[in-house]
Amino acid sequence: MSRPRLEDRLRERVAAKRKLLIPYVMAGQSEDWLETVQAIADAGADAIEIGLPFSDPIMDGPVIQEAAVLSLERGTTPQSVLNELGRLELDTPLVVMTYFNLVYRAGLDRFAGRLQEVGVTGCIIPDLSLEEFSGWEKAAERVGIDPVLLVAPSTSAERAKAICERSRGFLYAVGRMGVTGERDDASLEVGAVVSKVRPFTSLPVCVGVGVSTPEQAAAVVKVADGAIVGSALVRRLLEGGGPEGAATFIGELRSAIDSVTFDA
Repeated sequence: MSRPRLEDRLRERVAAKRKLLIPYVMAGQSEDWLETVQAIADAGADAIEIGLPFSDPIMDGPVIQEAAVLSLERGTTPQSVLNELGRLELDTPLVVMTYFNLVYRAGLDRFAGRLQEVGVTGCIIPDLSLEEFSGWEKAAERVGIDPVLLVAPSTSAERAKAICERSRGFLYAVGRMGVTGERDDASLEVGAVVSKVRPFTSLPVCVGVGVSTPEQAAAVVKVADGAIVGSALVRRLLEGGGPEGAATFIGELRSAIDSVTFDA
């Protein structure tokens, strides 16, 4: 299965003056989760994060944790997710988000190779520190997987520079401290974290954690290249919105983002 390489596609979109939208879906949380992935791709996602359910997700808040529990109860495994993704006909880059324990247990080279086989072109491992990154970095590079790294508001400028130099695909700017989840305010800490990384990278800078509404997504892309939306979408799916409801929400986000001029 061949899909566009994550970094190539996102750079193309940014060069074409398009702000990016990257939704997150928990794999296996419902029987129709693959239909949801297809629906949000059709609704305007530039890339899609696919969460692998994990029993101890340190970055994830209660909504995504609930979805992970449902997925695990349905018998979802990393292998079952990748098998299903391999059958998906999709021209949108897919980014797996997982935790290092799952990657380590599978074997770094084996896991990276399996991602490549099923057409996944990016991977986010939020609990893998820069000091322990080199093994996964080499395994991913060998098969053309873009390892996406995160910069938080608390990250020092020196460390942000080192992270920017080694991230591929895009730079994940954490909009505010804390676990993933919806927020009522749109201020986040976006301006500071985006300004911190701009001098160090030409990668698209996309902001996640706390981006919950079309208005917040529009506010984020005034300073960043894109918005990542997870918990707000997952909550709608937990409430029974299904692929149609997901597509409607992504369409609302897309419209809000597209209303922002690129150089705003």
